[in-house]
Amino acid sequence: MWAARVDSGPLSPEQEQAHKAWLASDVRCLGAFGRMRAVALLTERARALGPDFNPADFAPTAAVAPSRRVMLQAGTAIAATALVGAVSAWQVIRHRGRYQTGKGEVKVIALKDGSVVTLNTASEIAVNYSDDLRGVELLRGEALFDVAKNVTRPFVVAAGDTRVRVVGTSFTVRHLETAPVQVLVREGIVEVFKPAAGDAPVRITANAMAEAGGGERDMVVARQIPVAQLHRQMAWQNGQIAFEGETLAQAAGEFARYSDTRIVIADPALAREEIAGLFKATDPVGFAKTIAISLNARADIGEGEVRLTR
Repeated sequence: MWAARVDSGPLSPEQEQAHKAWLASDVRCLGAFGRMRAVALLTERARALGPDFNPADFAPTAAVAPSRRVMLQAGTAIAATALVGAVSAWQVIRHRGRYQTGKGEVKVIALKDGSVVTLNTASEIAVNYSDDLRGVELLRGEALFDVAKNVTRPFVVAAGDTRVRVVGTSFTVRHLETAPVQVLVREGIVEVFKPAAGDAPVRITANAMAEAGGGERDMVVARQIPVAQLHRQMAWQNGQIAFEGETLAQAAGEFARYSDTRIVIADPALAREEIAGLFKATDPVGFAKTIAISLNARADIGEGEVRLTR
């Protein structure tokens, strides 16, 4: 029911509070929610069912576990849809595993402990759970971690020489070759540190961001950010990219993470123009055409590229 409510539109403050209470009520709730969100990514979103759609009509009448037959049927349907969709189905993993996404692909992975990992475009993780530690290495790219709470078994994400340690919370980690490791906290408390540096962990809370440079002595720097910025930076979960004051050159670099079609900007002055808006992540051509109109420029489409000029 909650997955349908989230897909049908923004939650009211009362619904948001009830949703968080439900997630916290049982370690299995977060995993179940993640799996249903994965199904939503593979099918039409709930809002596509029309204005008469009411998520309450689909609420279970009793807390009865689904039968094995129903689960097998659901799994078959998901597998069939995956053949024609860009987004892969959820998977339940055991103690070890390696998972990755291609360009423009998003994958939702339900972990054995009830935690959920959402992998962004061109990303890869390695999972290695032990009896006393839930370890995940973000080898490249970006991921959202919705971590099931377990005070006796911390959840640690390794990204290069940086570590992110939590008990149970929701946060993203971005690990790209040309940029510092970035941690964005949606809720809860997160500790960011570099084991080799020997410094004390930096603790950050909801609506905060931490960045850790690539050098051993580069410090972890944290700051609070506006809620609107948090939402913009997490727009990729819905297949979108949000800009607010970035240059056109920066936008072209961001689109390169999602598509092999390059955005080429021939004019340096045009490349420095600042832009704003919400765009489909896998449509660099549509983005270039829209921006060309707004900046009085021209978009020429060639093989594997779209060139912006004035």
